[in-house]
Amino acid sequence: MTTFPRVQEVLESARSIEYTGAVARIEHRGKPVFERAYGMTRDDAMAKPVYCDTRFDLASLTKLFVATLALQLVADGTLTLDEPLSQTLPEWKNTNRATITLRMLLAHNSGMNSGADYRAILDENVERFALNSEPLARPGERVIYSDLGFIVLGVASERAAGLSLNALARRTFGGSLGFRPRLSERAAIPATEEDAWRGRVAGFVHDEKSYLMGGVAGHAGLFGTAADVAALTESYLAPLSRGRPATLPTNLIREATQEQAADAVLRRGLGWALKTTNDNSCGRWLDRASFGHTGFVGTCVWADPVRDLQGVLLTNAVYFGRDAAPVPGPGLRVRFYEAMVEDLKL
Repeated sequence: MTTFPRVQEVLESARSIEYTGAVARIEHRGKPVFERAYGMTRDDAMAKPVYCDTRFDLASLTKLFVATLALQLVADGTLTLDEPLSQTLPEWKNTNRATITLRMLLAHNSGMNSGADYRAILDENVERFALNSEPLARPGERVIYSDLGFIVLGVASERAAGLSLNALARRTFGGSLGFRPRLSERAAIPATEEDAWRGRVAGFVHDEKSYLMGGVAGHAGLFGTAADVAALTESYLAPLSRGRPATLPTNLIREATQEQAADAVLRRGLGWALKTTNDNSCGRWLDRASFGHTGFVGTCVWADPVRDLQGVLLTNAVYFGRDAAPVPGPGLRVRFYEAMVEDLKL
């Protein structure tokens, strides 16, 4: 088995500088070939060791799971990709959002605003705010990465299925993945940022909009392990690379992992981001057919269907602050993915 010396060097050198805790998992041809935990949950007297089965705040990796829930509703005929969502969201009828489709929300080209400063919406119902938010562009016009769009995606999925997002996630994914960790579980979850509003955030979702929504939202809020993220990614990778049976129809998997919306910085599939340039977080070596996603707190996943390879890196990179002085050179994610390919000599 490959020992991944470059990967280990990258992650060891970043410990206590770019994160306090991390778990890396690499799978090749559907089999785990590397999994290792690094560091502690925080950098103070309350610190606990991080293990391979430690749950992290997945941040925007939540979007991949919620996108998959929505695609499953498409597969069973509950939702459609290309009919206006105003049938499910009557608030949008006779508005400039009336022609927005599920495909547009998933591909981030609905025109919806990216987000909102939480300080401006403390007294708002965030779900209602997202539904009523004025678009920044015409539906389908251009890519605007949108938390608000995925909040709406969660709402539409709930209404169509007749179940809460929390219940849909439990029913579909099970295991250690879930929203709102129990009180007894919080100390074992790597802490994230310290802010003037909540203090050190530990065991609660870091994203402020999700927090205002009770920790359950379409754009952020899930907690899970590297194995949870890898299992979701494998459900897309296996049919593409090995022709294995899938939980989603193959045509939806192909659409989800192929370009649905062009963008010079990061093309969009359905939920998934697609490698566009060598400056993307997957680095230089992964194939252009690769698909992945990042999360603000320091989480990421990228999969290369040509190499039948995926890597998950979960960290609490915002622990030292979003304005912490960066380590010179490429970011940790880029260094990790480039080292992964170099170690495997693929």
